[in-house]
Amino acid sequence: MKQNTLRHLLVALGVVCCLLLVTTATGYQLFFAPQFQPKQKVSLYIDQDDSADSIYNKVKQLGQAKGMTGFRWLSRWRSYEQHLHTGHYLILPGDNAYTLFHRLYRGQQSPVNITIGSARSVNRIAKQLERQLMIDSTAIATALHDTLFLQKNGYTEETLMSLFIPNTYQVYWDITVERLLQRLVKEHNRFWNEERQAKAKAIGLTPQEVATLASIVEEETNNNPEKKMVAGLYINRLQRGIPLQADPTVKFALQEFTLRRITNEHLKVESPYNTYLHQGLPPGPIRIPTPIGLDAVLNYTRHNYLYMCAKEDFSGTHNFATTLSEHNRNAQRYWNALNKRKIYR
Repeated sequence: MKQNTLRHLLVALGVVCCLLLVTTATGYQLFFAPQFQPKQKVSLYIDQDDSADSIYNKVKQLGQAKGMTGFRWLSRWRSYEQHLHTGHYLILPGDNAYTLFHRLYRGQQSPVNITIGSARSVNRIAKQLERQLMIDSTAIATALHDTLFLQKNGYTEETLMSLFIPNTYQVYWDITVERLLQRLVKEHNRFWNEERQAKAKAIGLTPQEVATLASIVEEETNNNPEKKMVAGLYINRLQRGIPLQADPTVKFALQEFTLRRITNEHLKVESPYNTYLHQGLPPGPIRIPTPIGLDAVLNYTRHNYLYMCAKEDFSGTHNFATTLSEHNRNAQRYWNALNKRKIYR
């Protein structure tokens, strides 16, 4: 009798152990075994329109899942529909259902790199950011042009482009407009450290005026080594009270940026940005200058040049001159080259 009871207990214990082993193995396969096999890490974006089902489908497709049963069970058990978090998440090769689900469930985002480039308007920057973030460009532009924001940070509509420092920054993809603006101001202040502010003061310019001059310099030349030379020429003119007579400001006034030949008729356009008609700097930048352009102004080359003209070889560089007669000879060579190529505007 005792032997039969012991035998039954051993059999029962064996069955329980087998069930535990099967359950453990099944649980491991569903939740902890590698389920996602992308060739490299892939980005998953969850926006405000996503539901638990749409996220499930994105995970399945992007993650090249072997199976989604464990992920689906976790979603139901933890009521994932009530805990959705927008943002940018990574699916890594070898991720399991438990790890990936809890990454999404807890909102453990991975930051994204956004690039702010040089542009000719604030609205174009807003469009750039819209393509890289969850925020709508209209919301960004509206916030930037808001009167309270401008007054708080010391900008006008004309000087607002001097806020931006083109670079690549890490942020969260679903960053709010308010936090984005705070980040832009922070990066601006970081760039304008004490050393750069001191250099601007020594020239007699504010950071916004440096940005304005840098924007003209960068419209004049794409040649980085030459930018300091061009900056020095314009600073010479400013300090001597000579109008800048910068062709890019005329293009900006006309909003015709493809002009290659500025005529006397173009020079008549009435605009505060026309530096042929108005002395000193225009009201604000004519584009968003790069750090290279800003530093070119702050570290300008000291020389005696007052005039420059594009070289007749169309190399993108300039001939510089100290006298008007020398400049006129340079200009005539360039105009002859334009005529030869039949470039009339």
